[in-house]
Amino acid sequence: MKEIFIKGMTYGWNTTRGAYRTNEAVESLEKLKATGSEWIALSFYALQDSFHSTEISFDYGQTMTDRDIEFAVRKAKELGLKVCLKPVVNCRDGIWRARIGFPEDAVDHWEKWFSSYSDFLLHYAELAEELGCEMFCIGCEMINTESQTARWEKVIKEVRSKYKGLIIYNANHGKEEGVAWFDKVDLIGTSAYYPVAEKAGDSEENMIKKWEEVKVKMKKLHEKFNKPIVFMEIGCRSAAGCATMPWDFEHTDLPFDEEEQANFYSSVMKVFWDEPWFAGFFWWDWKTKLYPLEDAKKDKDFDIYGKKAEEIVKHWYSNEPVLAK
Repeated sequence: MKEIFIKGMTYGWNTTRGAYRTNEAVESLEKLKATGSEWIALSFYALQDSFHSTEISFDYGQTMTDRDIEFAVRKAKELGLKVCLKPVVNCRDGIWRARIGFPEDAVDHWEKWFSSYSDFLLHYAELAEELGCEMFCIGCEMINTESQTARWEKVIKEVRSKYKGLIIYNANHGKEEGVAWFDKVDLIGTSAYYPVAEKAGDSEENMIKKWEEVKVKMKKLHEKFNKPIVFMEIGCRSAAGCATMPWDFEHTDLPFDEEEQANFYSSVMKVFWDEPWFAGFFWWDWKTKLYPLEDAKKDKDFDIYGKKAEEIVKHWYSNEPVLAK
């Protein structure tokens, strides 16, 4: 029996302050629960000006307030959902957060950035403890900072002084081996946007073969650190070719294709579900404002509401998994 298995969904990403406290958001959370999900990753972000900035600021026009977060956590718990609080740092100039970092010998810059990041993180660690969040994510895809082992270990120690629940770090697919300090967290997370299709409309069988290769790599990671593996982010859009680039959110001209999205979901469930070292999924993502159900077959984003992938999730999350072919 697994100690923990996460049937989860990322909720509330890329919204502005106040969005969690709308009637639409509450209705959306109820529909998320109806998928059989037992967890949400409540994910929101603060901003630093650019990848080489050393200061993370609270943007009063953007960053979620503590009242927003408290409302969302309490609503989730009313529905019986467990919560992973996931504060993220983004760059205001649009550069991917993985680029945040400095030359190795820029000690002063590293010290200033980690001091600011620690302040940012400890605020939310304290909030996560007060609200009874079952898990806390200490970072997401911070690739260029990951070599700063001693500084990350210090951050983790400080977080543990404020927060007593499970701690996870969200690495990025293909870069997991760059994190030498996974032994200091409770669970190893990764954004599992692995390109498991070779062409648009690829078969589920071919995707399964690719996931089997990923599984070998993930098992080695587990064995190295003796920590459960969680797909902290995973998903792809319902558009043709997106399983060849599951991270993609830019190619909005691609035609709608819910079959490819459904095959992506089903294939990874079949490969990883029963592995004793694998601890579950936080699918990307479920928005606070859903489209009308009748528009599901037009939506080409990551959402699965009203699409075939939602039925896949319901089958597996309800403990009635679709059997492998």
